[in-house]
Amino acid sequence: MSPTETGRHFWRDLRVQLPFLAWLVVLWMLLWGQFTVLAFLSGLVVAVFVTRVFRLPTVELSGRINLWFAALLVIQFLFAMLRGALSVTAQVFDLRRQPGAAIIAVPLKYADDLMMTHVSVVSSLIPGSLIVEADRDRQILYLHVIGVRSLEDVEKQRAGVLRWERRIVRALGAPEQYRALKADERAARADVPGRNAGSSKGGVR
Repeated sequence: MSPTETGRHFWRDLRVQLPFLAWLVVLWMLLWGQFTVLAFLSGLVVAVFVTRVFRLPTVELSGRINLWFAALLVIQFLFAMLRGALSVTAQVFDLRRQPGAAIIAVPLKYADDLMMTHVSVVSSLIPGSLIVEADRDRQILYLHVIGVRSLEDVEKQRAGVLRWERRIVRALGAPEQYRALKADERAARADVPGRNAGSSKGGVR
C-alpha cells in the first residue's frame, strides 16, 4: 500500500470513528468528573491512543441520530445521575436498615453489540447500579443494584433499564431498531382500548 493510500485509509477510518472518539472523550470526562479543557485534551489523547494502538474492527454505527431525542437523552441522563446520587446517599446514611441489593437479569429487546454497549455504559454511570456481566448471545445484561427489598423493586429496576434502551434507540438506534420500537409502541396503544373494552364488558352484569 502506497503512502498516499495509507493516508487516505487513516483519514477515512478517523472520519468513521469520529462519533466513537467523541463518546470516548465524553466518557473520560464523566469518569473523572471534570469538564475542563485539560480533561478534554487528555481524553482526546487517550481516545486516539486506544483506537489506533489497540485496533479493533471498525465499529458500524447506525448512521442515524435524532437531535431532539439525543438532547432529551442527555438531560434525562444527567437528572438520573443526580437522583441516583441522592438516593444512594440517603441509603448510606439511613442507619435504621441496610440497603437491599440484588443481581438482576435484563433481556434487551432491540439490542445489537453497539446498543448493548450504550445501555451498559448508561446503566453503570448512574449511581446505584453496575453492569457485572453481559451475555452477548442472548442479549441479556446482568446488573448489581442497591435499594431493592422486594420483587416489585426488582421489576422497577428492570423496567428502568428497558426504558433507557428505548430512549437510546429513539436517539441513536439503527433505522430497523427504531421501526421495531415504533411498531411495539403502536401495538401497545392499540391493545389498551381492547383491554379497557374487555374490562367494561366484564363489569356489566
